[in-house]
Amino acid sequence: MTAPIRADGTPIEVLLVEDDPGDVLMTQEAFEEHKVRNRLNVVSDGAEALAYLRREGDYAGAVRPDLILLDLNLPKRDGREVLEEIKKDDELGRIPVVVLTTSAADEDILRSYQLHANAYVTKPVDFERFITVIRQIDEFFVSVVKLPPRA
Repeated sequence: MTAPIRADGTPIEVLLVEDDPGDVLMTQEAFEEHKVRNRLNVVSDGAEALAYLRREGDYAGAVRPDLILLDLNLPKRDGREVLEEIKKDDELGRIPVVVLTTSAADEDILRSYQLHANAYVTKPVDFERFITVIRQIDEFFVSVVKLPPRA
């Protein structure tokens, strides 16, 4: 499989906001197993995610992501707060955000869409199913959808 790239020839930048090391590892393995050559950057809490996106502190040189995979239950700043901050910012708001979480609660799904999440995906527990879900997200948001230009 050839790696999807942006029109300017650069790889797709994906930001994973996830505090569970096991889920981070599974996502990294899913990218590797699917031969996804997109760049996967990882931050482990909501405050770190916002610093990364705003290019603050240690993240001053961070490349703006083309896609964000966001867990809801995060330390420091909850994923819902992070989503709200992203979507109310003129520059960050154009980045597609896929909520990737263990919660299947109707209120979490509804709230995420009210906050303008682009998709809501419940994480499968089974590794093979997880790989399939990551592959489907990648294929849809990277291969099918036309992403906005980087700010």
